[in-house]
Amino acid sequence: MTFATQRLRKSPLVLAVAAAAMTASSLASAQADSDIEARLAELEQRIVAAEQRAAAAERRAEKAEREMAREQADDSRPVGQDIASRLAKVERHANGEEGFSFNAYARSGLLIGEDGKSTEGGPYLTPAGSQGGAVGRLGNEPDTYAEAILNYKMRFDNGAKAKYTTMIADGVTTSNDWTAGESSLNVRQVYAEFSDLPSFTGAFEDAKIWAGKRFDRDNFDIHWLDSDFIFLAGTGGGIYDMQLADNWTSNLSVYGRSFTDFPVDSMSPAGEETDSTDSLILTSNNYFGNWQWMVSGINATDNDERSTSSSLDAADNGVHTMVAYHGDDFFGLNDGNFKAAVMHGQGLGAATKTIGSNGNLTEDATATRLGLYGTTYLAPGWRVAPAILAETSEDRYVEGDQYDWATFNVRLAHELTENFEMQYEGSYQWMDISPEGYGGNNAVEGDYTKLTIAPTFKPEVGGFWKRPEIRLFASWSDWDEALNDYSADDAFGSAGFTGDEWAFGVQSEIWF
Repeated sequence: MTFATQRLRKSPLVLAVAAAAMTASSLASAQADSDIEARLAELEQRIVAAEQRAAAAERRAEKAEREMAREQADDSRPVGQDIASRLAKVERHANGEEGFSFNAYARSGLLIGEDGKSTEGGPYLTPAGSQGGAVGRLGNEPDTYAEAILNYKMRFDNGAKAKYTTMIADGVTTSNDWTAGESSLNVRQVYAEFSDLPSFTGAFEDAKIWAGKRFDRDNFDIHWLDSDFIFLAGTGGGIYDMQLADNWTSNLSVYGRSFTDFPVDSMSPAGEETDSTDSLILTSNNYFGNWQWMVSGINATDNDERSTSSSLDAADNGVHTMVAYHGDDFFGLNDGNFKAAVMHGQGLGAATKTIGSNGNLTEDATATRLGLYGTTYLAPGWRVAPAILAETSEDRYVEGDQYDWATFNVRLAHELTENFEMQYEGSYQWMDISPEGYGGNNAVEGDYTKLTIAPTFKPEVGGFWKRPEIRLFASWSDWDEALNDYSADDAFGSAGFTGDEWAFGVQSEIWF
């Protein structure tokens, strides 16, 4: 080692540099140790988190295995069959056998008189209308009416089916957009129905049972008159489609309706002058091929205590029967269809259309009604639907009263394009009514006539049952002047509405 080298080593500058180098080296070493410790700690945290995720996955796998084992034990079927069952469930949803569905009926439009104001209208505007005497509805409806039907269908693994239905309806005559003050919003149906029950055998193998508030499934009507042949409805229960013989199916039902707040002859213990009762309707509805025979017994306990203006007591029971034929051609003359029915009732059964609905009928009341309609094509693009509805009744509300009426209606349509047709309707009604002062009404006799022309647009023409459609229309109606004297409260008693009337408007109608 030279002298120069020794001097450099002893130099303060050299010593300072060496010290700084040693300090830096120590700091670097300490920093490296710290980084290694941090990385080790982070690695440990990751390993713990991974172990936790693995444990959770193992628990889920064990749970899934237990559930699968339990399902297989409960169903006694392998996993492959379970998958097939689920696929079948999806298919049932797709074809409408299971799941939610929505149905609707609605009509809405303007009916404007020749004076530019709303005018009287409706299928029941004549004096006979109060007893169900309807006339043609085309170009004769001033209301907005809508029904919304909500259904939910279920099908179970044993093959059983269930259906739940709620129907909400409302009707108003105002043209305003907000009609809460005039609304008659109502839940018209709420019921459950079961079918394909495995424990039902023999005559009940294909039977359906139901309970709740509903329209009877087998009601049918004359659409052109907005009138049912028969309307059985209320709250109760029943069974459909009992197979009693090879060519005989039968339905059995009990419906309840309410007669409320009717005047009675004497004061009740509570000091009230009104009473109430239930109208109970037991019905057997039988089908023999195209033939239908329906018989109903009606009872309304204590309804005979109702105060009446007649020497006759109000009825507390009654009977009703109907014989109908559902044809699959146009009266044997052409392709198409027809329906015909004769109804007769006594006492509470004298409400021949709406069974058990009228508590004002007397114990001697009798009524007989005839209904008939058919549809067919007269020629390519031309279709026709004639209809007849008539009734005779006596002693309905007071001794000696009589209500006789008959309606003849024909709807004609000419299909001009696949989206446009011309519709025409002619309606005639004759009536001879002797109320014997009941309700303050007067005896009248006469006839009513209506003619309507309605250019109609549709997404697709073809048959009377295709909807929706939008119609423009012009209607002319006339009636005997004597009919204006029947009542001051009906349409014909309205000021300025006396006959030879024109009405114009637009209307939509839909159902699905």
